[in-house]
Parts: sequence; structure tokens; C-alpha cells
Amino acid sequence: MTDPQGAQPRGALSGIRVCDLSGQLAGAGSTRYLAAFGAEVIRVEDPVTQGGWDIVRGAIPHVDERTGIEMGGAFNSHNVGKLGVTIDLRTEKGKDLLRSLIRVSDVVTENFAAGVFAQLGFSYEELQALRPDIIYVSNCGFGQTGPYSSFRTWGPTIQACSGLSFMTGLAGHEPAAWGYSYMDHMGANYMALGVLAAVVHRNRTGAGQWVDMSCCEAAATLTGTDILDADVNRRPKRAPGSVDSNRAEHRPMAPHGIYPASGDDEWLAIACRDDADWVALCRVTGKGWESRAEFRTAADRLAAQDELDAEVGAWTRSGDRFAMADGLIAAGVPAAVVARPEDRIEHDRVTADWGLWPEVEHPMIGRVRVDGLPVHLSRTDWVIDRPAPCLGQHNDYVMGEVLGLSREAIDALAAEGVL
Repeated sequence: MTDPQGAQPRGALSGIRVCDLSGQLAGAGSTRYLAAFGAEVIRVEDPVTQGGWDIVRGAIPHVDERTGIEMGGAFNSHNVGKLGVTIDLRTEKGKDLLRSLIRVSDVVTENFAAGVFAQLGFSYEELQALRPDIIYVSNCGFGQTGPYSSFRTWGPTIQACSGLSFMTGLAGHEPAAWGYSYMDHMGANYMALGVLAAVVHRNRTGAGQWVDMSCCEAAATLTGTDILDADVNRRPKRAPGSVDSNRAEHRPMAPHGIYPASGDDEWLAIACRDDADWVALCRVTGKGWESRAEFRTAADRLAAQDELDAEVGAWTRSGDRFAMADGLIAAGVPAAVVARPEDRIEHDRVTADWGLWPEVEHPMIGRVRVDGLPVHLSRTDWVIDRPAPCLGQHNDYVMGEVLGLSREAIDALAAEGVL
């Protein structure tokens, strides 16, 4: 049984081992960062807490017509660089295996509902008994204490509870929120930050700790000045005329929004910061708006935003979004196309040069691109060159090389269904 990681460059987190029971997106998205920077992340899947392995294992998107438990695109992207083992935690032998793995790990991560891991016999106190300097990270919707701690959540419900959904939309309409689990991804970012802070603290003091993560509180920190505005000025976010996610509030700008371009579902973003931008926009359009009294000053334009947006939208509707953006930028007006994923991934030189979409060779899916990291380190940069593990792919290596079990013992555990 050889090291499945092979001869990889030593990353910033080399020497750190993570026993990772976190799944879906909020947990798995965090530990993928640690793996990319060199940590040995051992992804533990079990049919107890996961309800039948990780729920995104076989979920869409798929690269082609093939489906199945190994074919989930999201799982592959969120678990690249990790080792994968299967342990049935319904059995005492399975729990003993997990205890052995925790003893030789630096960090234990999970994103179960509050209390689930403790109910299995793995409270923080029990983890400390296994390894006194362990770093334990629990990531759930509302944290481990408080009146909402027992609630189970998903990204969209967290966005609603935190106030983020209330902040987005158009005037006169219901909150729009997002069509995907934004806070799963942002929760992963905060979770990774918590892990790294705890690792630094342990390196300095020798002491581990419990990192209690609340995705709802993480979301509340993203509301910007709106909470402060409500608290200090008693000003509601959705006061009449105040909510339009396409318009700037701090500081107010006009025109400032998303405007239609030629073609089906083609859009262009334009922002005029001041009178100089406004004059430049007028010159590009040739519409003579600068001479109209209702648009003369910034205050005038703000008072007439509906009419102004209609005028700007009528102009943009007849042009190509890329050509208009280029023309406005050349004139000094902040503008950009509203990019589709394909625009950014396939046709944007900057993204390609950054290396944001590395390729990995998955034994079942084939060669596919996965998410890279939007940060580079000059000395210990991230590396993503190994796919997500297939179900139980590294059982032999982890049980044999990491935990020291014999071939016969591993076979016996597999025959009993513990692995």
C-alpha cells in the first residue's frame, strides 16, 4: 500500500492531517482549501450521519449521460485532493476505527446538525480524551448553543434568516435572494479561516480548541452597513423607493444598473460615479442627455432614475454588450458585460492566465475541470491535481499505512460491512 498522494510539492499546510466528516458544500468546500495547500484530508463517509453517503455524490451536474454514485460533478469539485474512506458508525468497530483516526489527526471537521456528533459518542470532551491538542470544528446553521441550535438548515434558509435575502430585489417586488446556496460557499470560507486560526494558535501554544461555526452569523456579517443603518438611524431596508439591487445606495450614483443589450438575455452593467462619467456616457451615446434639465446634476438624475434608466436601456438594447462595454471603458465610464459562466470560463484571458480551472483525471468521470482557488502564494502555492475519491477508494491505505492494521484485519472489517 503506497502513499496515494505521490510525490507532491510540500504545501503551506504539509504535515497537517484532517479527519474530515464534513460534506455537501459548506463543509467539503472548506476542507478542499486545506487539501489544496498540502494538508492530508481524509474524507470519512458513513451511512449514519450522511443518510447514505454524501448526498451530492451522484447529484447533478454530470459531464454526460452517465449517472451514479461516483458521477456527481459537485462532489468531485468539492472533494478534489482528498483521500476517501468509508466507516459505518452504527457499529462499535466503526467507532473504534474513527477514534484511532482522530488520535493521529490534527483537526476534526464536521457540519452535522448541532449535537449529532456528540450523540454518536464524539463530543469535544471525548475528542480531547483521544488527543488533548485536537482542533475540533463544528459548522452548522445556528451554532451549538441557543434557541435555534437544533434547527437544520440549508444555504437558502440561512440567507433568509440572516437578512441577506431581504436586501436583494427590485423596488415594489418581493425579496429576490439567490437561486443557489450562496451561504454554503461563504460558510466554507469562514470555516477554513477558523481552522487556520486554530492551527496557528496550537503551533504557538500547543493547545487545541473547539471552533464553533454558525453559518447564520457568518451571513449576518455580510449585510454591510444595513444593520448599522437600522440600529443607528432606525431606517428600514425596504422603505418605499429604497430597495433596488441594481442601484447604488452608498454613495448614490445615477445611472447605475444592469441594462439590456441586443440579443436574448444579454445584459450590460453601467455605473456613473460623478458628473465626469455622466458627460462621458452622453458623448458615447450621442443622445444629448447632458443638455436635458432633468438630468443635469447628480441630484436631478437620482430624482429621475426611472426615466433615466428607461432612456439608457433603450440605447443599450440595440448594441452588442461587449462592444458597448469596450466603448464605455475607453471613454472612462465604468462598464462591464454581465458575464455568463461560459463567457468567464471559456473566453476570458484573465481567468485562463490565473489558472482558476485546473484539470484532474477522475477514474470514473474522466478528465474534467474543477474549481481552483482565487489566491496564489509565491512560495507555497496550492496544487490541485488529484480528483475526489471514489467511495472508499483509500480504505486500504488509511487503514493499513495510517492506522497500522494488517491486511487480514482490513479484509475482515470489509467482510463485516464496517468498511
